Amino acid sequence: MSVEDVDAYLRDLDETKRTTLEELRLTILGIIPEADQVISYRIPAFRLNGTVVAGFAAFQHHLSYLPFSGSVLQALSSELRGYTMTKSSLHFPVDQSLPAHLVERLIAVRVAQSH
Repeated sequence: MSVEDVDAYLRDLDETKRTTLEELRLTILGIIPEADQVISYRIPAFRLNGTVVAGFAAFQHHLSYLPFSGSVLQALSSELRGYTMTKSSLHFPVDQSLPAHLVERLIAVRVAQSH
C-alpha cells in the first residue's frame, strides 16, 4: 500500500470530505514528513518507524481522526472537549479540518507511546 492508495481513497469521496481530509493529510505530513502513507484497516494511515501513529476516515455524516491507540484520546480529553469521540476515534465535521496544534498534540502522544 502506498501514497497512490491514499490518493485513490480520497478520490472516491465527495468534494467537501476530500478537501477537508486532504488538508488533514497535509497537516499530518507537515508534522511527521518522514512517515510512510499506507492503508491500514482500509483507511489512510501514517506509519512511523514501523508503527501506525495516525489515520483518518470518512463516514456519511462526519470525518474521523484515528490515533491507532485506545488511550491517546483519553490522555487528551481536556483538549478535546467539544468533539464527539469513541475510545479510538475523534469525530469532526466534514467541512472543518482539525486545528494543526491539536493534530500535533495527538501525534506527539501517540509517538511517545510507541517508544
